[in-house]
Amino acid sequence: MVTILITGGTGMVGQLLGKKLSSKGFLVRILTRTPKKENEFAWDISNNFIDEDVFQNLDYIIHLAGAGIADKRWTPKRKQEIIDSRTKSTDLIFQKVKELDIQLKGFISASAVGYYGAITSDKKFTESDSPAKDFLGNVCHLWEKSVLDFEEIGIPTTIFRIGIVLSNKGGALEKMKTPIITPIANGKQYLPWIHIDDLTNMFIFSIEKNLKGIFNAVAPEEQTSYSFSKLLAKKTKKLFLPIGVPKFILQLVFGEMSIILTEGIRVSSDKIKNTGFQFTHKNLESSLNNLT
Repeated sequence: MVTILITGGTGMVGQLLGKKLSSKGFLVRILTRTPKKENEFAWDISNNFIDEDVFQNLDYIIHLAGAGIADKRWTPKRKQEIIDSRTKSTDLIFQKVKELDIQLKGFISASAVGYYGAITSDKKFTESDSPAKDFLGNVCHLWEKSVLDFEEIGIPTTIFRIGIVLSNKGGALEKMKTPIITPIANGKQYLPWIHIDDLTNMFIFSIEKNLKGIFNAVAPEEQTSYSFSKLLAKKTKKLFLPIGVPKFILQLVFGEMSIILTEGIRVSSDKIKNTGFQFTHKNLESSLNNLT
């Protein structure tokens, strides 16, 4: 039986991914700070600890762990927490895999489209583009750099740069369903998005097809904050106001973190499509019909 370890397995994406993998006959293990179930194992990044039993007869690791980018205001301390939660967790797993000589068939990690930065432009970013020089770009660059250490010791490595994940179990979409729906700022910024079913299927596809490399995990259809909000209002039968909260007010409320709301990028999904991966939810209308 193929055994897969998921870090961040108790989160929104990890829970659904674990269920899907189990239904396909994979044996799933979870790394968590507070293990409660038989398939859950303890780890403590700050104390450099992982229960080594989790590595017995292990085939794949799917690494989803990381502090939420938008959970708290970006103080210098919070910024470091965001970086450390990604790089130090990856480094800890790497050191254990190397120390115990675990012959993994693959290491698959999340990253984010924030790799390309928080800017609004007509450029469509592809996997070959360089990381942005802002905070988001730096986070993802350092994150991916730590992941690619696995490649250096001969372990097939896959990275998915994930867009906004749409789910009816929490996340961004639930926060958008306000009584009155408006675009953010001028509404011209792009919102690279993906349905949670397609994202979890993408991780499974990477295992079944022995996928290697870096891929953008975003839906093929592009949406701006304006077009996204307008369609969401229609599907949820909420009032749509075409004028959004001004950018300067969002900056006052959220500080530097407001850029993840007020800026947005165009991201290509061509590379993952060219592998043969089939999106179930190619457009936003299909996704919202499924989720609302």
